Amino acid sequence: MRQPVQVSFEFFPPNDAAMEQTLWASIERLAPLHPRFVSVTYGADGSTRDRTHKVVTRVLRETSLTGAPHLTCIGASRDEIREIARRYWDLGVRHIVALRGDWPAGSTCYTPHPAGYAYAVDLVRGLKSVAGFDISVAAFPETHPEALSPEQDLANLKRKLDAGATRAITQFFVVAIEQVARLRREGVDEFHFYTLNRAELTYAICHALGLRAR
Repeated sequence: MRQPVQVSFEFFPPNDAAMEQTLWASIERLAPLHPRFVSVTYGADGSTRDRTHKVVTRVLRETSLTGAPHLTCIGASRDEIREIARRYWDLGVRHIVALRGDWPAGSTCYTPHPAGYAYAVDLVRGLKSVAGFDISVAAFPETHPEALSPEQDLANLKRKLDAGATRAITQFFVVAIEQVARLRREGVDEFHFYTLNRAELTYAICHALGLRAR
């Protein structure tokens, strides 16, 4: 029997008043679709940490949605990341999207923080040592660009799941409605949408999947 569709939505922290207004209008528009969670991105170099925290806190305080902040290995020590995680847990956050993160602009390769978590699998273990978070990680259907082979990439994904991640989020582009319809026919029943802080396209895709506001 086909399982009911579940969705989750991804937003990014705004950097001015106009973008903030657009973000919250989009959240209000999409909330009646009852997403499993909504995630809030984290700058590649950790640059949006405070703004990410602000959005997630407001989601928890002012809506009935489940907020899931992104957290990366970049630019922070293990102690700093564990402290961030503890603060999130105390605020009521139970979901986290755990990512290695991209190296900062100007760098030519990824270099782990000397006192930090080197890779996402290490971050997942660290978060699980803090509390029982529900953790999402990244997957790469066309193979991570730094992976030596698809087999190595798949093995790395398995390590992240074995370390305690609950699910893997991946990306597909361009022909979204056709893509999700085909995936649905093939048995996929959970979809994560990067909204770009705008509701219209995501709402239309969810409508095509049969989801209705409740």
